[in-house]
Amino acid sequence: MRTAALLSLALLLVACQRQTSAPTAPAAQTKETYDTSAGADARRIEADVRFLADDLLEGREAGTRGYDLASLYVAQRMRATGLAPAGDDGSYFQRVPMLRGVIQAEGNELVINRDGRSTALTFREQFLPNVNYNEADAHVEAPAVFVGQGVYAPELKHDDFAGVDVKGKIAVVFNGAPARFDNDRRAFYSSSRTKAEELVRRGAVGVIAVQSDEDEKKRPWTRAASNWNRPGMRLRGSDGKGIDTWPQLKVAAMISAASADALLSANGRSAKGLFQELRDGKLRAFELPGTVKLSARTEITPIDSRNVVARVDGTDAAKKSEYVVFSAHLDHVGIGAPVNGDAIYNGALDNALGIAVMLEAANRLAHAPAPTQRSLLFVAVTAEEKGLLGAEWFARNPTVPRESMVANVNMDMPMLLAPTDDVVPIGIEHSSLQALVQQAAKEVGVGLSPDPSPDEVVFVRSDQYAFIRAGVPAVYLDGGYKGEGAQKIQEAFLKERYHQPGDDVSQPIQYADAARLALLNARIGSLIADAPQRPAWNTGDFFGERFGRQAAGKAEAHAQ
Repeated sequence: MRTAALLSLALLLVACQRQTSAPTAPAAQTKETYDTSAGADARRIEADVRFLADDLLEGREAGTRGYDLASLYVAQRMRATGLAPAGDDGSYFQRVPMLRGVIQAEGNELVINRDGRSTALTFREQFLPNVNYNEADAHVEAPAVFVGQGVYAPELKHDDFAGVDVKGKIAVVFNGAPARFDNDRRAFYSSSRTKAEELVRRGAVGVIAVQSDEDEKKRPWTRAASNWNRPGMRLRGSDGKGIDTWPQLKVAAMISAASADALLSANGRSAKGLFQELRDGKLRAFELPGTVKLSARTEITPIDSRNVVARVDGTDAAKKSEYVVFSAHLDHVGIGAPVNGDAIYNGALDNALGIAVMLEAANRLAHAPAPTQRSLLFVAVTAEEKGLLGAEWFARNPTVPRESMVANVNMDMPMLLAPTDDVVPIGIEHSSLQALVQQAAKEVGVGLSPDPSPDEVVFVRSDQYAFIRAGVPAVYLDGGYKGEGAQKIQEAFLKERYHQPGDDVSQPIQYADAARLALLNARIGSLIADAPQRPAWNTGDFFGERFGRQAAGKAEAHAQ
């Protein structure tokens, strides 16, 4: 009763807070149906999704009261399930310190000085500065150089920097990585983090990412521009400064595809021609004439959020000190530009459903007839939408010994909008987890399908990547697409409702399939926990070679 009272009070507080929040549409009067044929597991998942995706939580943006309420709810669900607290100081919570940055309306500039003329692009309509976590008022003026997609992959004999020097200059890049790369390397080299590290190593002082015509089709500029003042976040170190914020890159910005010619048209080149060269894999670096002036104004404030962490202890004397880590992100993107009068981005699939599936898997494992040999850790992480920050913080500062984490099973945005008979296991080909996932799928009676969109490089875009970077083998389970119209329905979701207010509980979420996915998660976890050996990276695997335990040890020794 005390827990119920606390939750009721929190709901009232959030309702009061909304009076001072950004204007939002009244809560939709969605007709609820009660499926009398649904199993108890499907109903538990549905109940969790309906609460976490309710308007009262205002989109669960990290660092907000709505997120804090969501984390309180998940902690109490873990307690009720019988999971022990595994956060800071015997609690269910792990503090995650961050910097919050918000672009300001005035003081942002992108001016191209060329051939005695100055061309200023228009803020929002033509360019957007990235959030700057190092300086509230940042400025740089320097020559610019186009460097393709900003990729240096010597093992593939690819160098977008060949023939040019970016030291002291502003690098101009396209997104992504060459289509000829295998999926692993395309995923790694597409990462903005990987690109920033390479630019810093080469001495660049700024970076401009130019949207291509293909980018515009997938992610229209108007969508980003309408939410230009949405907060960004980065982890905060003990010195109060941002972690992985690359202060050497004084200003970073983005330019729309429609405005790309203003910067790229020079010496007979055009944006259209470069877009075609991008598709053909024929991009070459070149110096851009003149200079570019970049300015960005950001309001920077320190904030805290929290991960929710719980455990089930193993029973084997030798193995119970090792952990299988289940993860799912609890946050979404909060309140944003209204769409059809609705400004609350509820995040029902992304990722209330993933959290609900993880909680149901935890329920199965906590009440299994035979406890597992290794221990199990369940982590609902914050700030995934801000750059995998909660997972990154946990992977760097786990509440258990770092070497004790043997595997990660992640759940993010399972698109279960039509009945299917399969799931998509992202990343199983990298480690010995593959055999265990295949065994679990066979036992559960579900098919395993390949990633239908490998070009989206989702293996580095969800929380499992933070664990991979810490050397922990991981798998990320997504909903399947083998069902009548399922793939088209998923594609429509990504185009129309992903990171939009339409991702709410009015969608036809398949809770029975979600329950099956929870069963699969639980079985995979139990097989890992009871395996004679801890999972290992496959010999010669790209991610294992780069981030595996031995690679991490060598890097640490080199740093010392």
